[in-house]
Amino acid sequence: MKFLQRLGRSIMLPVAVLPVAAILSGISYWISSAAGGANTASAFLGAAGGALLDNMPLLFAVGVSIGMANKTDGTSALAGLVSWLTITTLLAPATMQKLLGLGELGDVNPAFGKVQNVFVGIVAGLIGAWCYNRFKDTKLPDALSFFSGKRSVAIVTAGLSLVVAVVLMFVWPVVFGALVTFGEWISTMGPVGAGIYGFLNRLLIPTGLHHALNSVFWFDVAGINDLVNFLNGTGTYGVTGQYMAGFFPIMMFGLPGAALAMYLTADTRRKKITYGIMLSGAISSFFVGVTEPLEFSFMFVAPWLYLIHAVFTGISVMITAMLPTRLGFGFSAGFIDMVLQWANPMAENPWMLLLLGVAWFFIYFFTFYFVIKRFKLKTPGRGDELDEQDADNAGTSLSGYHGTAEKFIAALGGRDNIIEVDNCATRLRMEIADPSQVDEHALKRAGAAGTIKPGGHSVQVVYGLNVQFVKDAMEDILNDRTIEAFRGADAGQTGALAGFVGGVGGAAIAAGAAAEQRLDSSVPPAVLQLRQPVAGRVLALSEVPDAMFAQGTMGPGLAIDPTGDTIVAPAGGTVASVFPTGHAIGLALADGTELLIHVGIDTVDMKGDGFETLVTAGDTVEPGTPLLRFDPEKIRRAGHSAITPVIVLNNEDATIEFA
Repeated sequence: MKFLQRLGRSIMLPVAVLPVAAILSGISYWISSAAGGANTASAFLGAAGGALLDNMPLLFAVGVSIGMANKTDGTSALAGLVSWLTITTLLAPATMQKLLGLGELGDVNPAFGKVQNVFVGIVAGLIGAWCYNRFKDTKLPDALSFFSGKRSVAIVTAGLSLVVAVVLMFVWPVVFGALVTFGEWISTMGPVGAGIYGFLNRLLIPTGLHHALNSVFWFDVAGINDLVNFLNGTGTYGVTGQYMAGFFPIMMFGLPGAALAMYLTADTRRKKITYGIMLSGAISSFFVGVTEPLEFSFMFVAPWLYLIHAVFTGISVMITAMLPTRLGFGFSAGFIDMVLQWANPMAENPWMLLLLGVAWFFIYFFTFYFVIKRFKLKTPGRGDELDEQDADNAGTSLSGYHGTAEKFIAALGGRDNIIEVDNCATRLRMEIADPSQVDEHALKRAGAAGTIKPGGHSVQVVYGLNVQFVKDAMEDILNDRTIEAFRGADAGQTGALAGFVGGVGGAAIAAGAAAEQRLDSSVPPAVLQLRQPVAGRVLALSEVPDAMFAQGTMGPGLAIDPTGDTIVAPAGGTVASVFPTGHAIGLALADGTELLIHVGIDTVDMKGDGFETLVTAGDTVEPGTPLLRFDPEKIRRAGHSAITPVIVLNNEDATIEFA
């Protein structure tokens, strides 16, 4: 199963190229339609899109070789390319004609005319990755030392690919025949076959094997090539697109209807959490056709609902195949692809899909609502989940993606329990030492849409389109790359001030926990009378040109549009944190207040240029003590705002008043 999961992740790398091809082809068709025929611009963009689509098998060979390698390395990509060129050249019809001594090129088995396909691309990628993993550290005798290590990988790959090519001379015609037979069986069943495909497509989502099924119908593995033919405009009008059109009503309307039903059936005190999960999932599904965040939210807690969803998808694909409506996509069946492909010459009555979508919205909504209520299913916001207060109490010393990453790491059993972290389009894919330590409820509270345990040590966490940022943040924490940058110069400090670093720029990862050591254990006061830390015009936080500050996410406070150039202490206390770039400083006041003074917006990008710190962490300061100097004009010339927020980090009900 681990192998299949890694393969699914690797396949997503070349698949991610499809949106680019779709955009280029879509714009080409729009221009051609508006101009009343092909012109230079549409031909140029169409050719650019075709350059990617026509070479998808090659992209699969390179992408799989990179993804299946133990370590991302260009050597593995080269190995995949070598394998692809070797196999496809040896199995090309012209080569086979010579090898078999055939008189005419037409006498060659037609299977060899289709050897440049995604299946062979995946095989070549696997060969390249295996050779890289096995031989990248090979040491040869001194006389051959030039070919040691990574230089040996391509050579071994070529040799192994020769052997595989010989095997494929006998195996590929059989495999090709079986694929064609399967595809023809489905295609001869007409709309019913399309419906079976749609049903199986959703049913295989939990395993990631739906990509293999899609390749039969979307690419030129069995001669159907529905996706590529549609995007290239080279298919058969009224036929091409039948294996894609039925997904639009489900992804754009059906699943958002299910999301509304799950929100309305959630327990009252849990609606706030459920709302966030359902809204983000519905937006993702509608606009870009990424359905996993929604599907995984109920796939395992209410499997009968997921079976209903799979059946509905099959019915939708079948109905659209029966009707005179066709539409395709480059990435998935979302609004963006619909707009891009609306003018495609293969598109037939795409407006009908919108009408079907409205119907599917209500079908999903009422079906999910009734089944959830009738059978008391534990969908998000129902059952044994912790309430909002419990969720809000899940603390972390960081926020933003690093805060989410810290919560994920804790819920996964701690950093020592995490062996490997990777991601695909919407999921974290990990190897966990002890999967029994994984707290699925904690993962959900931290923002996960769902958790999968395929078996063995594999664990997947569904997050959404921004999963790459969470994965990067997890690697930062696991590799201790955040210790200095995110916890300030004084490694002994913890909590809000020590957890801050600049930018929304720093604001995005400011700390949220109270400091462990305070000068005073009293509760911070609600109204703070402070000295204005720098001369200038006082502003409300809502006027700060940064959403993190303006919306009060960091905490309450005021801002200053400075005319001066020196920040002074607004009250007595201790310097809790001085940041290496000098653009922000944290204070722990004598009354227990944790205060952040952040000079400018996104000034972390200046890397300290224009800033001079005058104190160090641990210094005791009095009101008026100079803390740092800065050059407001240099900040503005760098393209940043010099507006300086003054924020209370540990009391969301506080109010600042400058004397």
